Amino acid sequence: MITTEALDLSLDSVDRSARKDAGRAIRIKVKRSEHSLLPERSHDFDLVAVLDEASVDRIPALVPIRHFRMASSPFAFFRGTANVMAADLRDTPVSGIDVQLSGDAHCANFGAFATPERNVIFDVRDFDETLRGPWEWDLKRLAASLVLATRDIGGDEDAQRESACNAVAAYRKRMHEFAEMSTLDIWYSRVDLDQILTSAGPGSIRKKRRTYVDGVGRRTIQKAFDDMTEPSGTSRRFVDEPPLVYHPQTIDAFFDVAAIFDGYRTSISADVRGLFDRYRLVDWVVKVVGVGSVATRCAAALFLAGDDDPLILQIKEAGSSVLERFLGTSPYANHGERVVAGQRTMQSASDIFLGWTSFDGRDYYVRQLRDMKGVPDLENMGDDHLAEFAGFCGVTLAASHARSGEAAHIAGYLGRGTSFDRAVTEFATAYADRVETDHATLVAAIADGRLESKEA
Repeated sequence: MITTEALDLSLDSVDRSARKDAGRAIRIKVKRSEHSLLPERSHDFDLVAVLDEASVDRIPALVPIRHFRMASSPFAFFRGTANVMAADLRDTPVSGIDVQLSGDAHCANFGAFATPERNVIFDVRDFDETLRGPWEWDLKRLAASLVLATRDIGGDEDAQRESACNAVAAYRKRMHEFAEMSTLDIWYSRVDLDQILTSAGPGSIRKKRRTYVDGVGRRTIQKAFDDMTEPSGTSRRFVDEPPLVYHPQTIDAFFDVAAIFDGYRTSISADVRGLFDRYRLVDWVVKVVGVGSVATRCAAALFLAGDDDPLILQIKEAGSSVLERFLGTSPYANHGERVVAGQRTMQSASDIFLGWTSFDGRDYYVRQLRDMKGVPDLENMGDDHLAEFAGFCGVTLAASHARSGEAAHIAGYLGRGTSFDRAVTEFATAYADRVETDHATLVAAIADGRLESKEA
């Protein structure tokens, strides 16, 4: 990893202009054009071995579902291989300016959700791999994902480059704005859905965006309760949909849910603890989620404060971040706490029920399930909408990084021109090509029996 020595600048004694100058000075050692570079892998790289290693501690019966989902497209493969890209990023140029990273900042991990005040905002959504590290790593993963997502919907080379470049340019421009703002103003900044609606261009995009926003508003806990549960005696229980949602047999129960929530309860603030204590646990199920998280230990738990007064919480296993192998060990003893702390740092507002615990040597974090949360409908966006969406991702990622990093340093390094934008767009295109080759390797390994695949 090409880097510079740590920046020795006191924020108390150095003004913004000087901090920008310090950022500009880094260009002498790490040219912005160098960010187009994609180092070759070692000759003994074995993708199948890497995928096998990533599955060692997962639930064996669910690993074939993970492979099936990853095999569906190069973009799906990319979503499930943050570990592969982390290894590829290890030897790429970096400026030496660290921030709190998502670690998996692909474009499907941005979306809408409700704040505790019930305002709907747009922000980063996934923090399983969060760790402090080079801001360039998140941005390059985002750009590469946009090239792949555009290819996934049939976009041509110009459309692919436009999406990636829009994200990087939006990040750069927003970082310059943050460089002129106070620390508190940066911390309080957010992208409201109303802003996204009012900025819509053509009527077709505006209509799709309104449909998306309305859909987020309907994805409430009550809707999940109605969709996912059924009457059971005098109470309610989750509906089984094996192998993705199921009540485990005793032999398959990998944790004691009551014990999990006893531990979790100590991690939340006193006011939220009082709210949580008004509910009682009535049922839980194993619930398979995502692509990268498939076959990790995840569950959904149903709580009731009354017959029709639900709270549904999701338990997710938290292992070590895939970035730790290259950036150093997390300072948190519990990886659930690592995830929660990273999320609270990067998001402009977070779920009040976020918390963490451990059980039987494994770490977990807890959050609400489907409480006014929306994922982007990338498959049906169209080139124009996706390119615009890319810009919102870039703006949002800049805000997430500026909360934990020094915006003026990053802005000074980026500059006002498009040199960095072009370089990362080149990198993203080259990386998307590599992903397509890796995806073909996965498909071949499934075909010849080296990896097992099973449709859910």
